[in-house]
Amino acid sequence: MSHPRYQPCLGGNELAKVLEMQGIVKGFPGVLANDHVDFDLEEGEIHALVGENGAGKSTLMNILYGLYQPDEGRIVCKGRQVRFESPLDSIAAGIGMVHQHFMLVPSFTVYENIVLGAEPRRRGSFDRAKAISRVRELAKRHDFRIDPLARIHNLPVGSQQRVEIMKSLYRGAGILILDEPTAVLTPQETKELFVILKSLARQGKTIVFITHKLEEVMEVSDRVTVMRGGKVTMTKATAQTDAREIARMMVGREVFLQVNKADLTPGEVMLEVENLWVADDRGLFAVKGLSFQVREGEILGVAGVAGNGQMELAEAITGLRPVQAGRIRVCGQDITGNSPFAIRSAGLAHIPEDRYKHGLAKTGTVEENAIMFLHNFSPITNNGLLNRKAITEHADSIIENFDVRPRDRKALAGQLSGGNAQKLIVGREMTLNDKVLVACQPTRGLDIGAIEFLHNRIVQQRDHGSAVLLISVELDEVMSLSDWILVMYEGKSMGELDARAAAVEEVGRLMAGIGKRGSSGKEASA
Repeated sequence: MSHPRYQPCLGGNELAKVLEMQGIVKGFPGVLANDHVDFDLEEGEIHALVGENGAGKSTLMNILYGLYQPDEGRIVCKGRQVRFESPLDSIAAGIGMVHQHFMLVPSFTVYENIVLGAEPRRRGSFDRAKAISRVRELAKRHDFRIDPLARIHNLPVGSQQRVEIMKSLYRGAGILILDEPTAVLTPQETKELFVILKSLARQGKTIVFITHKLEEVMEVSDRVTVMRGGKVTMTKATAQTDAREIARMMVGREVFLQVNKADLTPGEVMLEVENLWVADDRGLFAVKGLSFQVREGEILGVAGVAGNGQMELAEAITGLRPVQAGRIRVCGQDITGNSPFAIRSAGLAHIPEDRYKHGLAKTGTVEENAIMFLHNFSPITNNGLLNRKAITEHADSIIENFDVRPRDRKALAGQLSGGNAQKLIVGREMTLNDKVLVACQPTRGLDIGAIEFLHNRIVQQRDHGSAVLLISVELDEVMSLSDWILVMYEGKSMGELDARAAAVEEVGRLMAGIGKRGSSGKEASA
């Protein structure tokens, strides 16, 4: 596992700092991603790295992992300056990275994935027995409780993540970079991951924990570094700060993390799904007999780990995917199998999960995207002709009220950042004043300040009488915004919970398919 140029950045180091990045500068065309960044790691710590999208944290970690080379600055490992030309150099220096999207071969076993590329050999051939033995010993040493012979595609997501961690440990990693590691986990799996990370830290491993979830920063990290606009705005011991200060350093202003809602006063049923069956792209059922209702002035949040039928559900409701069986009603009108235009005309607005595939025309301007669907109606169209003044006023209103940048209605939508593209879509859909809003992953790609703003707008939609179906993999978002929570697991409903009384642990168990509930007690629920 050694490399002729590098020694592992762990162990035997009398200095507290096992690695330092000093004055790192990295630019791309039109963007200075890292602007003289200083970042250091201490042996045996869990160091949280947080910041808005585009703050520069991913660029910094890609430099540390050898995917990018800095334009200026240096990396010091065990007191020696090093330069990582590729991930192979970083791995040789004892640095491992666990990506948000796992790099595993699903048909391979656990041990085959872990030793792949670093297989033990005996007389020139792969030594299977030694590989299994080494992986079994590694799992036992770190209490990972994983069968080396299990196939990856049979493992839950949390176990697959442990396999990724074991891959790095097998190669001698003393520094582990984890990129948004809890994004695909249930609350229980998240707690199990934190136990593992704290155990690894006690053994002297150093962990970089990239996240946007501030409660996780406070729970698991020893130190936190905040980045904004390519620069470090704060590095502190976690015990000496709080979530509010971290948010302020991320955004540059005070952020209010609590969502305030008026008392629930539901009206008539506006969205009804009855015994719905929907197939995925492979022809397999992704939604299996799902039934629920959403009333005026109510938010129904759909919780679940990604890939449990939420996307197919939303696409069926909005006319983007065919329905195999069941009925969908919007404002009392049966819209099952109708076109997206007909469904929107019935009173449904839609914030899609894939902003570029279903939300925007990338080659169109901001103002053209702002009037999508509205171009058929007055005042945008009068007597079959587009009203340029009304179009300009409408686009400018969305740009101003939803802080779309750049503030140029003639800019191409495809040139907007992901977060600004999302704000354009949200602004367009929320100005329709429809009776039903289907919001799928509405805050994906937004910084914490924009999330705060959007959460308040979703609650305003509810308070003004809209029925809101909120689909999000962010459990905190679902629990804070929703009046009722429907938990999906493998395409089925695990029950509906009153959000005011629901516990994270209970929702987490249902997300994992444990403890299926019967009637939720929600009046007139399916």
